[in-house]
Amino acid sequence: MTRQRRRKIIRVRRTAVGVALVATLSFVAGMTDAIGLSMSGDFVSFMTGNTTRAALSLQAGDYTHAAKLLLAILTFVGGNAIGIVVANRFERRVFTVLCTVGLALALAAFLQMEGMATGSFYLVVFAMGVINAAVEHVEGLPIGLTYVTGALSRFGRGIGRFIMGDRKLDWTIQLVPWLGMIAGAMFGAVLATVYSTIALLTVSLLVFAIALASILMPHPLMRRYNRRVAIGRSKPR
Repeated sequence: MTRQRRRKIIRVRRTAVGVALVATLSFVAGMTDAIGLSMSGDFVSFMTGNTTRAALSLQAGDYTHAAKLLLAILTFVGGNAIGIVVANRFERRVFTVLCTVGLALALAAFLQMEGMATGSFYLVVFAMGVINAAVEHVEGLPIGLTYVTGALSRFGRGIGRFIMGDRKLDWTIQLVPWLGMIAGAMFGAVLATVYSTIALLTVSLLVFAIALASILMPHPLMRRYNRRVAIGRSKPR
């Protein structure tokens, strides 16, 4: 087997694993988003929607709701930041990020059972921020797990480039998170309706199961889906 063919096989294998991981985590994100929306009436990962609704609440004089949504946006941003820190502090990045998400969702489920809906809401928002650090890209292509507007935009632009004669099809991967999210959201909507008291706990257990499965991934492969942060001192002038 030639070196070029070997590299191609390895690349195809990395892409396949990455796509499967993105689809699975987008499914979880869709489940959580549907459950969170049913639970609180507000989005737990769609911060564009929360931004617009916060502006409308401010205009209507509903400052309490606006403050809730603005704090949710800050919590989501903070979750993304913590996710990157966790991913870069541990060797098994996907595993540790998903364990953090699973713990946050488990605690959110406990607070929900105790009637502490507000605390549960913010924990779910935090978890949805953290999960984005599990997979940042697949073979250099940017991936978003909890939001699909960017993915659909990149998919549409890929169609445009294809019409113009560009025959590269790597943009088709952007449809994966959308498919995963809509499937997860449908499942989450049913779960929130039929088993509302254990819906979040179910998602938490699913996240832990995926985290355990990720241990089977080789270390070099896990590192391929995250961007390593270079930490160094600036040179003195």
